[in-house]
Amino acid sequence: MSENLPQQGSTILVTGCAGFIAARVSELLLEQGYCVVGVDNLNDAYDVHLKEYRLKQLQALPGFSFYRIDISDRQSLHLVFATAKETTSQGKPPFAAVINLAARAGVRQSVANPWVYVETNVTGTLNLLELCREFGVQKFILASTSSLYGKENPMPYREDADTNRPLSPYAASKKAAEALCYTYHYLYGLDVTVLRYFTVYGPAGRPDMSLFRFIQWISEGKPLIIYGDGQQSRDFTYVDDIVRGTIAALKPLGYEIINLGSDRPIVLMDALKLIEKLTGQKARLEFKPRHPADVPATWADVTKARRLLGWEPQTPFEEGLEKTCRWYQENRDWAKEVKVD
Repeated sequence: MSENLPQQGSTILVTGCAGFIAARVSELLLEQGYCVVGVDNLNDAYDVHLKEYRLKQLQALPGFSFYRIDISDRQSLHLVFATAKETTSQGKPPFAAVINLAARAGVRQSVANPWVYVETNVTGTLNLLELCREFGVQKFILASTSSLYGKENPMPYREDADTNRPLSPYAASKKAAEALCYTYHYLYGLDVTVLRYFTVYGPAGRPDMSLFRFIQWISEGKPLIIYGDGQQSRDFTYVDDIVRGTIAALKPLGYEIINLGSDRPIVLMDALKLIEKLTGQKARLEFKPRHPADVPATWADVTKARRLLGWEPQTPFEEGLEKTCRWYQENRDWAKEVKVD
């Protein structure tokens, strides 16, 4: 345990705690001796059965408490901070850190309904930053996205690339959240780490992401939809690697933007062939036009994460995908019913 991280036994607020990444972050924090206050509104942005599955596992662990609220609801959030403050020592903040993983994610969906992305990703982040200022919380982590990097940026993507031309409302909302984080760092000295995640996958992952959908469609003999020609590549990053990097970022850093990715892009059709091998079944392919908000490739430069966090991606794609396929088979009785559209 790094001496720069919050003391064991301290309390950390994790928003979006029933989400894919946040549930694993919460679980590992609890394993490491922290207390976790989890916040989630359990919305139906994707099939809520997955969120309920993750939350049920967390609620069985000691040191975890849960509030079902929306981070865009400032009044309810204030109550969470005030309640936590009552249990802390005189003069101490209610939380050692806030990890904001609550978000509306997804490029295509944001084009259809941009307003909800602004409410959660921008207003929600602002609410949390303001409450950190009011209650004296010193550390804030924002989950951002590789979707900020556009088709004009050279690869591998570096954190100092020009991200002022976002291709989707989702990316634009995360850019706004990053800007607000800098403002609160500049004005109030809040220590902020912005983490740009690259295509996270793993057991109990998001069903709107390609790998979950592919595994379900192939396993259940359904037609598999490919947008574009399937030659697009993604820097698929295993969830446990992302979680380790997120917790490492709890150390004081001032204001930093840091990529977390595998540094090993995988062509989509190659990922599909590996799923066929792991499931022992052949895919029935249907091709549809590429969405204009989709980028042809993502690739993270993780030099900064190595230098500042001492972090390396450790899970080869083949190993992570095998674990993901195994989880699906072990939970197939209900996972096959999860909606992926």
